[in-house]
Amino acid sequence: MKFLLYLVTFFVLSNGLANGQTLIRNSCKKATATSPKFKYNLCVTSLETNPQAKTAKDLAGLVMASTKNAVTKATTLKGTVDKIIKGKKVNKMTAMPLRDCLQLYTDAIGSLNEALAGVKSRNYPTVKTVLSAAMDTPSTCETGFKERKAPSPVTKENDNLYQMILIPLAFTNMLK
Repeated sequence: MKFLLYLVTFFVLSNGLANGQTLIRNSCKKATATSPKFKYNLCVTSLETNPQAKTAKDLAGLVMASTKNAVTKATTLKGTVDKIIKGKKVNKMTAMPLRDCLQLYTDAIGSLNEALAGVKSRNYPTVKTVLSAAMDTPSTCETGFKERKAPSPVTKENDNLYQMILIPLAFTNMLK
């Protein structure tokens, strides 16, 4: 009898995870078709490693999970820049844009948290607006380095942050 119970439990859990993977892959595929900048593999990988995304039942659940991923990425990047600023090897040309980026990441985290609140209340127009605002952060940060003709130590991370914000924005745009 216990074996049968274990077998049924295993089937239910594995079927739920398979449904979550199907939702993730199908949603990422649809999003890829809507934006040439959208990276399918990053979308799938970032969501399939997220327990909340794997158990999402619908696109709104994926918006929530992917927005949380973006918050985590922005927070991590903010911490990285803070460590760079506090390091002893920062020159004056790089220090100023890094400080600007730090403020931009702080603002983006606020916008992303506002997006989470919007998803919870199903206020998708607000979600789109604040995600779009947060999405400007990586390019604005990089522009600061270009204007000062200074090399950016966070270009790769900014590109990744852009993608991590693009995912929930693309999903939100798919919600009608």
